[in-house]
Amino acid sequence: MSKKWYVLASLLIVLSMLLGACGTPPAATEAPKPTEAPVEPVVTEAPAEPVATEAPAEEPVDANSLPRNETLYFNGQQWGPVVGWNPYSSSNNNGLAIAQQDNARVTMFETPYLYNMLDGKVYPLLADGDYAWNDAQTEITFKLKAVAHWSDGTPVTADDVAYTWASHVKYNTSTGSGNKDYIETIEAVDAQTVVVKAKLDADGKAVNPLIVAAYLSSNYVIQKAWTETLEARSADATAFTADPAEDVVWSGPYYKFFTDDTKVVMIRDEKYWGQDASMWGKLPAPKYLAHVIFKDNAAGTTALQAGEVDVSQQFNSNVNDLWMKDNLPISTYLPEAPYQIGASLPTAFFNLKSYGLDQVAVRKAIAMAVDYPTIIANAMTNQSATFDQAPRSLMNPTAGEQALYDATAVADLQWAGNDIEGAKALLDEAGIVDTDNDGWREYNGQKLSYIATCPNGWSDWQAAIEVVAAAGKEIGIDITTNYPEWSVYQTVVTKSDAPLPEGYDIFMMWSDGAGPTQPWSRIRKMMSSEFVGMASNWNGNWGQYSNPAADELIKAIPTESDPAKLKEMYTELVKIYLTDVPSFTLMYRPQSFHTVNESVWTNFPHGEDGTNPPVPPLDLTDGWSIAGLYNLVLVNP
Repeated sequence: MSKKWYVLASLLIVLSMLLGACGTPPAATEAPKPTEAPVEPVVTEAPAEPVATEAPAEEPVDANSLPRNETLYFNGQQWGPVVGWNPYSSSNNNGLAIAQQDNARVTMFETPYLYNMLDGKVYPLLADGDYAWNDAQTEITFKLKAVAHWSDGTPVTADDVAYTWASHVKYNTSTGSGNKDYIETIEAVDAQTVVVKAKLDADGKAVNPLIVAAYLSSNYVIQKAWTETLEARSADATAFTADPAEDVVWSGPYYKFFTDDTKVVMIRDEKYWGQDASMWGKLPAPKYLAHVIFKDNAAGTTALQAGEVDVSQQFNSNVNDLWMKDNLPISTYLPEAPYQIGASLPTAFFNLKSYGLDQVAVRKAIAMAVDYPTIIANAMTNQSATFDQAPRSLMNPTAGEQALYDATAVADLQWAGNDIEGAKALLDEAGIVDTDNDGWREYNGQKLSYIATCPNGWSDWQAAIEVVAAAGKEIGIDITTNYPEWSVYQTVVTKSDAPLPEGYDIFMMWSDGAGPTQPWSRIRKMMSSEFVGMASNWNGNWGQYSNPAADELIKAIPTESDPAKLKEMYTELVKIYLTDVPSFTLMYRPQSFHTVNESVWTNFPHGEDGTNPPVPPLDLTDGWSIAGLYNLVLVNP
């Protein structure tokens, strides 16, 4: 098939200025899945034998014999065997079925609403119509669709919604702990009506309306009756969340069919309620969703090239070569660089306790000297917008976020990179010079020497870190690299109640992507001092930065509704960030890599394909992206 060409500019749909109709909760305790596979994925528990759900006699029971024209194959979402199917747990390692996040994964379990990262809106799923705040902005009311039902045929009710929340709080799940400071109660008024009551501050106002609303599009509704069954066999909170939940009840369009250490397969629920005219009006096109567990990205790319993968959520180096040189029926959401929709900001954090990195001049000089075009061209193979196209701030490169701050007001603070002379001048002016003629600068007589690090095997991050090290040498700061295994790295970086050890002077971590509370939530996690000293910190600010003025602005934004005032606040936060430089973004990255092979299935979402609402490039599993499963058609029916 020929490559589809669309207009790039029309993609950057302006997200709603207020982003007040919905929000996203703090990050769960489980780490986001890396785009580069860890060399040896660590799994705490896996089924001893393949697990197959009982199916009608005519269904294939061998996962190796799935009809190709009924199966949609993925890569990049599942590394290692599935641990469980428990929607209360954050340790399932179940990439196709479970992810409660900004754009929640809704293949098996469902949320009241679906967030669409392209237009900044939420759309009803289990909910019947829009939700409504009361006049005081302290309570949200919404209704459930009467037609929505569980896999056992019983209706989805307001009691299910209320009991789900109560259970999260009772057993202190990641969802409960992440939201209990913002949500007071969730109550069932009648079988279809739910009221969500916000926690109030001393003035009687909701502590954070964004996070309250976010719960509705980020977290699943779980059946009360099944939860009670789970409770009956659980001795405590640990057992409650550790249960693999093989008997779980679901409301979504797919459920577990087969798992082992080589693949995961889900099968369509032919009785799925969403085929009602009040929702999708039909079943999703593929009967099976399947994910082979590849050993690494290279194996996943090979399978994509061979047509053994339809939807690729992984970094495929030089992705444009697949159609421009190899003439394969492969495409990305955008036809030209950056090929994907940039959403998150992989960032190098400074350990502010390392000698000399407490000096702004040292931090900013390093950041100014880095050759970002080389990172984007080599590490990202041009699958990132440049800092000329989207000058650095705290925003992702989408038009909606870029409009939320005054770029002209911070232009003198921004840098595009590779400014060696400017970085040297900044250090010279601060008196940080080479006094002993050994080629390295000293601060108060001590040589500036640092180690830059990121997880081993994450090739694109490693390539970026090498460019950072090279920049240091250009300006007289000795920066070497070190790549520990992810199992070690994540333990060190997320333990914010202890000083970062030697070897973590400059280190890479992710940021939030596109979500209903962005850019507020991203900024909070990059700058807020609330994460300083946290024992288990999967949220952000891993360099332990603290600035009271930034904290005050971050606290104020969720309760502000005036667009002009919000713009002033965001602009001031960008000024603080670019002045203090506690960290610096190395590239823009998509929320999900979304590359498709159209040899079996076609009509995948692409920019400017005319779909209304637009379907975002989130691999047909997350948030409104799941709408794409209903649009697919076979190339050869």
